Amino acid sequence: MSWDPVEHGGMGRLAAAAAVTCWSAGNVIVAGFDLPGLQIGFWRLFLGAFVYGTFFYAGGRRITWATVRLVALPAVTIALEIALFFVALQNTSLANATTIGALQPILLMAVASRRYRERVTGWLVGIALVAIGGVALVMFGAGGGSGGHLRGDLLAAVSTFFFAAYFVFVKDVRHHLDTFTLQTTSMAIGALVLLPLAAIDSGRLVPPFPSWSQWGWLALLLAVPGTGHYLMNWAHLHVSLTLTGFLTLAIPVLSAGAGWLVLDQRLTAMQVIGMVVVLSTLVVVVRRDARMHAGGP
Repeated sequence: MSWDPVEHGGMGRLAAAAAVTCWSAGNVIVAGFDLPGLQIGFWRLFLGAFVYGTFFYAGGRRITWATVRLVALPAVTIALEIALFFVALQNTSLANATTIGALQPILLMAVASRRYRERVTGWLVGIALVAIGGVALVMFGAGGGSGGHLRGDLLAAVSTFFFAAYFVFVKDVRHHLDTFTLQTTSMAIGALVLLPLAAIDSGRLVPPFPSWSQWGWLALLLAVPGTGHYLMNWAHLHVSLTLTGFLTLAIPVLSAGAGWLVLDQRLTAMQVIGMVVVLSTLVVVVRRDARMHAGGP
């Protein structure tokens, strides 16, 4: 496999954009889930490993030790990120958690410029800061009642570092694995990693079995943000790390929009302005990326 941004760049950008849309919806789902965060993370990965593994093995494919060794680092990283972020969402406000997560593009630009020799200009850093400012307007523009909590904020900060690291690790291994193998193996390893943590959290040897209604919500998490992971894993082979990091800035904006549409949450004029700022900067960055890969100025 090789990264060919000219041939598949357009589809890569579309897949990455669809991925952040799925993750945005997932934030709204998790924020209202009545299961503890670590248990949500474990059971979601368990369900994903079962569903993906069933199709994987039915297709005559097998997971080898070579694959496990290759996927282990990104799998452990994303499992811990999922658990930490789910717990953070239940210990601080959605506004705090997603705004802290908006710092991820800065981390990824720093890595992309050194590790992958991607061209990160002062203009790109500047527009990233403008977009982060727009995110802050979206998430805090409603005024009062941010509901922040130090423990949740710290967990959100740590999960942001794990999420950024996951992007880097996946980009490294995508040249050696197809997306379905990566996704299936990652969820199986991730479930094993979170099992003891979820067990300790629940005070039982095995975390309590979810109710039927909770299984429905877990299936929704697998179908929506889980599909987002699949799409982004595919996109990593075809778009730059800088661009994928930038697109994650849409997550808090789209989460706020989903809250307005689905949960009847109020949007203020300040929040709408922030949304326009973020989405406008993302359009500029994506169009610039497309021109660069097409050989334009």
